Amino acid sequence: MSTARQYELVYITPPDTTDEALEQLQQQVQAVIDRFGGNIASTENWGRRRLAYEIAGHREGTYVLHVINGPADLNAELDRRLRVTDGVIRHMIIRVDEELASAERAQARRKAEMIERRTRRGLPPEPDENERRRGDDEETREDEAGGER
Repeated sequence: MSTARQYELVYITPPDTTDEALEQLQQQVQAVIDRFGGNIASTENWGRRRLAYEIAGHREGTYVLHVINGPADLNAELDRRLRVTDGVIRHMIIRVDEELASAERAQARRKAEMIERRTRRGLPPEPDENERRRGDDEETREDEAGGER
């Protein structure tokens, strides 16, 4: 049994796609996801945008983003289905849980390094409220000084 993973699915439909056709396509995606035991965490309709280059004779397209939680088998089936769907110009599925995990590890590593540096200097491991506020004031002064130049 495979574990649930998080994916981002972005697909582009032709600019003349109606809201009903877009809703029907989203229902097809939802049906595939349900069949594999996944779920859609969020959906964003980015609307009509200009393409970086012409695809299938289109210079614009309607972009839709889905954040999906599901097993690895889901990725292959979604890819196969969207490749043969006429209403989709282009699509891309990206696994994002690995990036989220590596970002969390990097953040934890930076925090551990900060604590180690502060401990070597004889400071408490965590900055107190005055130090945090003082750091914000210094950044503000640097921003203001940079703007006067």
